[in-house]
Amino acid sequence: MECLIGIQFKDFLLVAADMTNATSIMVMKSDEHKIHKLSDKLVMAVCGESGDATQFSEYISKNLQLYKMRNGYELSPKAAASFTRKNLADYLRSRTPYFVNLLMAGYDSETGPELFFIDYLASFVKVPYAAHGYGGFFALTILDRYHKSNMTEEEGYGLLKKCVREIHKRLIVNLPNFKVQKVSKDGVTDLPPITAQDLAVETARAI
Repeated sequence: MECLIGIQFKDFLLVAADMTNATSIMVMKSDEHKIHKLSDKLVMAVCGESGDATQFSEYISKNLQLYKMRNGYELSPKAAASFTRKNLADYLRSRTPYFVNLLMAGYDSETGPELFFIDYLASFVKVPYAAHGYGGFFALTILDRYHKSNMTEEEGYGLLKKCVREIHKRLIVNLPNFKVQKVSKDGVTDLPPITAQDLAVETARAI
């Protein structure tokens, strides 16, 4: 019932994650942070079982920091994603698998922005855009139609809004708030969250 969206552009990436924490039929929180900063230019969006998502994201974050302390440099986004995928695959074959879905977005000084899709079965692929959760069924149709790699930050943010608006319209589950972060050569930047209230105000103004 959660939703993650990642989009890669020519010079930057945008990652959005819903901020709802629900248990059974109850909403526990509407300000949950599901995007974790792993390094200066790398973030990981996580959804899945609540405890697994927290523990696995902390495990990956601390191990990447340990690698930097031991070797004096950070892993590239692709190397970090491969490390994450390897750990997820190892745990999948143990008695304590992690039921988490991930999007890893990072900026490499040589190859530029990179987005990786990883699911709970340790599938791993580099993609121009991706989504997890039921909301992804609606977001991917929008991205298939409107995504262009040369979009500006404003256009990319507008594309994310279009995806979220479609999720609000079509999905029976209530996911009112989405946290948004930008990853570029300048590092990780928080963008204004996309909320149902703000989208309703924009729609009213347009009418």
